[in-house]
Amino acid sequence: MSSPRGHDSFAPGVTPVVPSPSHPDGLRQRARRRARHRAADAGESFSRGFKALGFLARNGVQVSARAADLATGRELFSVDDYVVMPTASIGKVLLLVEVAARLRGPDMSALALLEREVTGPVGDSGTWQHLQVPTLPVADIAALIGSTSDNLATNVLLRSIGLEAVHARAEQLGLTRLGLLDLVRDHRGPDDAPGLSVGSMKELTWLFSELARGEVVDAETSSRVVGWLSLNTDLSLVASAFGLDPLAHREADHGLTLFNKTGSDTGVRAEAGVLRGPRAGVAYAVAASYFETDLQTRLAVIEAMRTVGADLLEYVH
Repeated sequence: MSSPRGHDSFAPGVTPVVPSPSHPDGLRQRARRRARHRAADAGESFSRGFKALGFLARNGVQVSARAADLATGRELFSVDDYVVMPTASIGKVLLLVEVAARLRGPDMSALALLEREVTGPVGDSGTWQHLQVPTLPVADIAALIGSTSDNLATNVLLRSIGLEAVHARAEQLGLTRLGLLDLVRDHRGPDDAPGLSVGSMKELTWLFSELARGEVVDAETSSRVVGWLSLNTDLSLVASAFGLDPLAHREADHGLTLFNKTGSDTGVRAEAGVLRGPRAGVAYAVAASYFETDLQTRLAVIEAMRTVGADLLEYVH
């Protein structure tokens, strides 16, 4: 498994020459031209996203972003991607990685039942709090986290596994700027962590790239995590530009496949994911931190993230 800090910087190439359709090798040259065009003009094709994020930054929003080509690992664009940002629920991915890794061995069964009463009630996102069933299998609890970022399910799994084990897994993966800090809490006191999770967009992009390649722990672990994340119903941020059905996008749709995780909290919007299309694949991560003083600021953040998504769609499709 490669290092999360081991990607090369992206350097644009020369502008390709359009081949004549009558050239004897026209088809092959046109295919090569498309590949060179994607690499050469990557920075230019993300200009709308840069502009949108720049507008936010000039108006007091802290932004961070990164995108990398899935096949080569090359950076397509970045904006302060080394900065550690609040990422809200995105840190739950580390919990899912630890659960998936344990399901490979005898210590945890996918069908083992866990009681929701082992943790106190918690609101906001999730489905389990609205259901009558008091126990669920481990794999179903993980699916709830992947599909609706279920807070109650998160706390039940964390109580069973322990936050220390999640931290140890992150360290084993070489992640130093990405962490799940705490249980989900309706109210955070002075002795609690200030937020649920933090992360740099550089490490998030690396993690999602490695999941897509089947190299986080091993192929089985990665496949389980990708399966849970592909259930995600939150396509309200970057992924809102992809035109996918929020409730059913596990199969290719117009050649597009996606798995992603979002994070939303007061003054925080973040998303990381992998988008594949007919022409290319890309791993991405975008986060914004702002003062939640008015609705217009939030809407501007969401619209900027959608603009980044439109650039990603153009790159892969």
